[in-house]
Amino acid sequence: MKTLAVIPARAGSKGIPKKNIISVGGKPLMAWTIESAFFAGVERVFVSSDSDEILEMAKKYGAETIRRPQSLSGDKISSESAIWHALDYLKKREKYVPDMAMLLQPTSPLRGSKDIKNAIKFLAKDKVASALISVCEADNKYLKSFLLDKNNYMHGVHNDKFPFVSRQLLPKLYMPNGAIYIVRKEVFKRKSLFTKNTIPYVMPKERSVDIDTIEDIVILEKYLRNM
Repeated sequence: MKTLAVIPARAGSKGIPKKNIISVGGKPLMAWTIESAFFAGVERVFVSSDSDEILEMAKKYGAETIRRPQSLSGDKISSESAIWHALDYLKKREKYVPDMAMLLQPTSPLRGSKDIKNAIKFLAKDKVASALISVCEADNKYLKSFLLDKNNYMHGVHNDKFPFVSRQLLPKLYMPNGAIYIVRKEVFKRKSLFTKNTIPYVMPKERSVDIDTIEDIVILEKYLRNM
């Protein structure tokens, strides 16, 4: 089975300057993701970036690189655009089309090779599912929330019953943790990481770290020291 990993790592970052290559645990942040992908046995690992510095550093850790155009590198551009650009680029340039393509964000350094390997295995075994997203369990109290309609009347965010139900009786709630997104070849043309038959890969909260601020780096360093 041909597998492709795309690691989006643009230069701009408002919260942490040069976030994707900041040193964490003795190596650049994105290196944790590159190494995990290789250790998981992913066939091809690409870093997609608009930065020469990031692309050169990615090569030092063995990743292939794709220069992302400026039109796909702004603050308002979604990370998933990197995977569709990479797939189009490789199909046109090399006629390479993987069986599975995954988006691995470098801001999730505690997603290990075992997670990636298991996620691929789970999706491969499910003959109906066409996509997989990593999640962690979230506080189900949010199912008791309300939304306001255009007339300023309240409605339950899920239904009008849950706001008055004991939390113990509410269903479990799961939040995407940004660590792993995988899609099968048959849905590439849809350009969506979520399909009607997407399965979850559940990760513990303590490893569902998404680096966005300096405080997150401090917490991560502390976690790594205690591992």
